[in-house]
Amino acid sequence: MSELATLARPYAEAAFKRAKETGTTAKWSDNLAFLSAVLSDSNIALAADNPKIAKESFLNLMLDICGEHLDQEGKNFLKLLIHNNRLKLAAQIAKIYEQFRADDEGYSEVQVISAYPLTEDEQGNLVSRLERWLNKQVRLDIWNDRSLIGGVLIRAGDKVIDGTVKGQLLHMQKALQ
Repeated sequence: MSELATLARPYAEAAFKRAKETGTTAKWSDNLAFLSAVLSDSNIALAADNPKIAKESFLNLMLDICGEHLDQEGKNFLKLLIHNNRLKLAAQIAKIYEQFRADDEGYSEVQVISAYPLTEDEQGNLVSRLERWLNKQVRLDIWNDRSLIGGVLIRAGDKVIDGTVKGQLLHMQKALQ
């Protein structure tokens, strides 16, 4: 995973720099998210990895699929990824790009994984505490995972808070071994 991030970072940096120069950070977000979604399809991934399919043919296929969803710079970026055999990095590039954008715009994307749905009051309380802790505005991405048994797992960039029952049980298991 870290190897993918290392390979993807220069592409994300270049995309972000270009987006800032042209004032199109939101459009670049859309382009990268769309590319990532298209390339996550298993049939497209198989075609991308197939050495029997010429790069030019695959590029034409991708341009047809993407159609009007990508602007010209998005299409050029797609061509670059295909030419450099870096299509597998699309999701990682999009993720890193969004981190750059969040840092630039002064907010932090925070993943919250909860064993049970959080009420609006709990979400509001969590947002205010995280904003004080991170000294940034916070945007929550909340989802549920009942396997956590109870509590929440919070990820903000490279910071992780594991307040789950499952996490504490695993920690106790390791301590007892």
